[in-house]
Amino acid sequence: MRRTSAARIRWKRNSLMVEVAKPGQAEKEWLLREDHRVGEAWVSRCIDLGEYLIAREQGEIVGFLRFSRFWGRIPYMEMIRVLDGHRRSGAGTALFLAWETAMRESGARLLMTSSECDESRPQDWHRRNGFSETGSIELPGIQTVPEVFFLKKLD
Repeated sequence: MRRTSAARIRWKRNSLMVEVAKPGQAEKEWLLREDHRVGEAWVSRCIDLGEYLIAREQGEIVGFLRFSRFWGRIPYMEMIRVLDGHRRSGAGTALFLAWETAMRESGARLLMTSSECDESRPQDWHRRNGFSETGSIELPGIQTVPEVFFLKKLD
């Protein structure tokens, strides 16, 4: 990994280069299409507040990471997604490492994320990236299974 700034990194895996950066309004349509569950107002809000990162391979957007701050303080990774056909390329790792680095540089001491309790692959990914399960909550009327929360302490 080569850091070029807190908002932009380049990650090389095998012969493929992944570039991670904050999106601007030019990427809004792509984010609306690929992060459709949250709606236009939330996508716009997250772009304006710098709460998205996007990954590009050969100039093409292949993934995103959306975050916010739990209780206004703890960086919370709401969603990380890499398009089919680009998974296992290093794009997800590059997104996560760019976010972790930016959060550490902003003074964060803890990271937080979650997944539905029946999503074993995302939970395995969180654990591989240093997160530990910390508890779960039920969200009646919102989802049918509990949400499992994960924390990662930053040194």
